[in-house]
Amino acid sequence: MRVPVSRADEVKAYLSQAKIRSWDNLEYLGEPERHLKLALPLFDGSVPAGFPSPAEDYVEGKLDLNEYLVEHEAATFYVRVKGHSMSGAGILDGDIIAVDRAVEARHGDTVLAVIDGELTVKDLHRDAETVRLLPRNPDFAPIEFKQGQELTIWGVVTGVVRKLR
Repeated sequence: MRVPVSRADEVKAYLSQAKIRSWDNLEYLGEPERHLKLALPLFDGSVPAGFPSPAEDYVEGKLDLNEYLVEHEAATFYVRVKGHSMSGAGILDGDIIAVDRAVEARHGDTVLAVIDGELTVKDLHRDAETVRLLPRNPDFAPIEFKQGQELTIWGVVTGVVRKLR
């Protein structure tokens, strides 16, 4: 795992406290590099099929993906997902998710969670009696918590990045 030097002590302290045993299904990619800006043209309107004319009249402005995906710079990091349990939410194997630790997790949010020392991405389901983590693929079972199990919400998933080629 690569961590910015300025955050190394904080991450080490958290990892030792959380007793994380497995990063098997996720790969930490680090925090966004906000000083590296790459703003590309953002075309006005939606495109049902095809691509708009690159004529200047259609350019809405510029889009920097870090600005688009990151609200709380100091609390946001990227993680690569491995597995298929969230495919129904549009989070596929190999995708990169943006996770914001400053956002308070609410019922229905997709979260990065630590369960008994293992990381997972699931939808948070809370009601009066229970907390469950729900996959978005019918081939996977919901995670129901038993007495003595430990759940830590590491952050809320705020975006997904996927390369097609």
